[in-house]
Amino acid sequence: MSWNNNAEGIQLPVNPESIEVKEQGQGKTYNIVGKGGGTDETRAGEVNVIQSPKLKEVSFSSVFPNQYYPFVNDEAPLFVPMYYIGFIQKWLESKHPIRFIFAGSYKSLADATNIKELSDLNFPASIESFNWKEVAGGSGDIEYTLQLKEYVFYSARRVKVGTDANGNEVLIKEPPKRPDERIRPLTYKMKEGDDLLSIAKRILDDESRDKEIQKLNNLSDADVKKLTPGTVLSIPRN
Repeated sequence: MSWNNNAEGIQLPVNPESIEVKEQGQGKTYNIVGKGGGTDETRAGEVNVIQSPKLKEVSFSSVFPNQYYPFVNDEAPLFVPMYYIGFIQKWLESKHPIRFIFAGSYKSLADATNIKELSDLNFPASIESFNWKEVAGGSGDIEYTLQLKEYVFYSARRVKVGTDANGNEVLIKEPPKRPDERIRPLTYKMKEGDDLLSIAKRILDDESRDKEIQKLNNLSDADVKKLTPGTVLSIPRN
């Protein structure tokens, strides 16, 4: 599991015995009044309209061990249980999705050359619940249950004015961009060689948004030309 575009991440020290994946449709039923068609498939009465599936849900239980056991994953160093719990609690409180990767088809993550394409599960998710407990006689081991729900990045689509084949002005949707899982900083301290164009491209992935940064910081065109390294600028939230 990782957070903030892989800025932080953990590999579970003990693989769950099982992972439950819940996938559901959400068709809606309606009643059609009238005679209907001449076959069972086109009859009147109740019909089912298929819609997009619901968000995927994943749940599993395992243990954060307080010592080495034969079943502990040896691909990553073993930390004390509160190390893992601390990360999950922080991510839960951040109100930002994590990325969950499950590569159960491989003996080792190193066996996969492209995790994104080859892993069994790989998707952004919200942490819906995290329950953990220390059991008496468990030598400090922590048992836990984690429930995740698939997260879909969404935002308003930017448009630009263009012309159709007849020369009429029309609004054209910009193609969707790859979802950005990073948490953007609210401020940025300028470095040598920076200008508003490069900052907008680096942080907002769109150099044309330099005017938004300029407006947010109440900078005139003359002020923009005088910006120097060390200047702290506010960055648009969205």
